[in-house]
Amino acid sequence: MPSSIDPALQQAIAARLRFYRDLGLTEFYRRPVDPSDLQTLDASETGPEEDAPRSAADAPTFQIQPQAQTQETTPIPPRKLVPTAPPVAPTAPQIDRVEALRLIREDIGDCTRCALHRGRNKIVFADGDPNARLMFVGEGPGADEDAQGLPFVGRAGQLLNNMISAMGLKREEVYIANVVKCRPPGNRTPEPEEANTCSPFLFRQIDVVRPEVIVALGATAATYLLGQRQPLAGLRGRMHSVRGTRLIVTYHPAYLLRDPRQKKEAWADLQIAMRELGLKVPARS
Repeated sequence: MPSSIDPALQQAIAARLRFYRDLGLTEFYRRPVDPSDLQTLDASETGPEEDAPRSAADAPTFQIQPQAQTQETTPIPPRKLVPTAPPVAPTAPQIDRVEALRLIREDIGDCTRCALHRGRNKIVFADGDPNARLMFVGEGPGADEDAQGLPFVGRAGQLLNNMISAMGLKREEVYIANVVKCRPPGNRTPEPEEANTCSPFLFRQIDVVRPEVIVALGATAATYLLGQRQPLAGLRGRMHSVRGTRLIVTYHPAYLLRDPRQKKEAWADLQIAMRELGLKVPARS
């Protein structure tokens, strides 16, 4: 077995894992293998006659042997639970929302609460209207966001801007935030400890803005907003509730850049949000 993975193969594996993550498939387990099964496989796959044609009568018969009750097995570790969200804060008057958000940002400070602070350039707090009726929540900052200190300003942000425009709104009219405020290394998915440490600030932002509708962009945002892990396919297309606000789940713009075929499905999700907000859905041409 090679001591290291070819860089090109490593990038391909990382891209595939990101693809599975966007579909909501975020945990994989390897089941333990009985050494005797490996010996049987080795014996059947080696030898000078392994390429010789076999008749049906010569084909090996595989039988499942009942497992002895006394045999020790390695248990699959339980999923890491998402902590219960903090209680909903009292509604802040509109004139005080700017100040309330400023205090949350001040509370974050030059944060060192989790390991993400070690590689960040800037904390990415939020962007948009504190009185917005619509809020978008993503996973975490990327390289462009880390450099500018604003959410969704890279290629995925340009696509999100187009999605907002298609809804008949401007970016300045919505509120945009992320589950974590610091960029994970290599744009990886935030670890549960990182997301659980940072998400209370997101909940406080939601309690201040009080949007009528929240759009969760991707599986990670949906997981920490809803407090449960579920495949994205099972969350899309219907209404949820979080902190007294209606929630719609759709694909992350970065995923749509990798698979543009899903843009039609994302647009269907956004139309649900538009109907909830009383926005006019464009007629099909």
